[in-house]
Amino acid sequence: MTVPAPRALDEDKLFTARLHAARARPYLATALFALHTVESRQVPTMAVDRHWRCYVSPAFVDRTCVTDLAGVWVHEVSHLLRDHHGRGDRVARERGLTGPGERLRINIAADCEINDDIYGDGLVRPAGAVDPAALLLPEGMLMEDYLRLFTLGPRTQELAWLDCGGGADGLAREWELGPDGAHGLSEQERDAVRFRVAQGITGRPGDAPEGWRRWAEEAFHPPQPWRELLGAALRSAAAAPGVGEDYTYGRPARRAAGLPGVVLPSLRRRPPRVSVVIDTSGSVSDTELGSALLEVAAIARALGGRRDLVTVVPCDAAARVAHSLCHAGGIPLIGGGGTDLRTGFAKALRSRPAPDVVVALTDGQTPWPAARPPCRTVVGLFRRDDRTTSWNEEDPDYVPDTPPDWARVVGIG
Repeated sequence: MTVPAPRALDEDKLFTARLHAARARPYLATALFALHTVESRQVPTMAVDRHWRCYVSPAFVDRTCVTDLAGVWVHEVSHLLRDHHGRGDRVARERGLTGPGERLRINIAADCEINDDIYGDGLVRPAGAVDPAALLLPEGMLMEDYLRLFTLGPRTQELAWLDCGGGADGLAREWELGPDGAHGLSEQERDAVRFRVAQGITGRPGDAPEGWRRWAEEAFHPPQPWRELLGAALRSAAAAPGVGEDYTYGRPARRAAGLPGVVLPSLRRRPPRVSVVIDTSGSVSDTELGSALLEVAAIARALGGRRDLVTVVPCDAAARVAHSLCHAGGIPLIGGGGTDLRTGFAKALRSRPAPDVVVALTDGQTPWPAARPPCRTVVGLFRRDDRTTSWNEEDPDYVPDTPPDWARVVGIG
């Protein structure tokens, strides 16, 4: 008996569905037509990789109507526009999510972020699309938030087949063509596509759901990975020449051999000491103070767990005590008045032994020291949603000074 050959991909039907998707969501047209399709019998439906290739199952196209296929087109391109591969990698690294089960959870969480608001108004929800309500989850949240709210279990067992590809969770599949494969977009081309889509959304904001409008705003003003930036700034400051270096007579200098009878000390590098000045004024919220304590704990971990190398100086209009770090939860953050971090810097620099690095965590509503401190300085600046309002209720024209040029500044939050 002759076995019939597998049917080829019905490209006419597939591309008709893409055209339908572009008509229903014109602001996504640039992204939809930037995707290069690859026929694949290893994907259950459709899937994408981070290089903007879309892998399509011929059997899935055959059994799915055009309107449902249009919804899948929009779903898959949404993974790429929202950088779910990059965010999936980042959250997996930060939370230690390893293995295929955790990547499936990331894929489900990413689908929940997409599917809660992209359908309707001319675009049909495809059969089997993951719905946050089916998992008893609220709508309108981000992938990272959904991940905290559910685990794999009875409600997700029917989703074991789900695989939107490496473009949805960051884990490359063996059937993907990889960075050297044909028809992938370069990083610059991907950014250009995202920018064009963001322009289309902001140009006609009434045509896009709230989730897409929020995404477009962030595309023009991307949030920085502030924890990584703060850690990098601290490591850079601690590794600078002269930081943590001192002379010791415990080991003779190599030059001593050329000077008989003279004992020369050798230069020894010790772990850097860090002093953290925390703004506890009334303009800093409890949430921001909690973030500051998390950063103190992260600084101690970056120093190999040496809590004896970290001191904390709470400061509003005055700084009274420099606390040696025992554990972050035990630091009394007393304050609530005005702000003058100059006193906090002075208290930190008077500590003995003197710090090699000073880290200031503040909202920026403070005067700054007039002179550069005699050590490296990093400023973690709490973000404000609108820096043009309510800096000072008594003086609406008041705008605080920006951090000085000698400080490395990182936005927090």
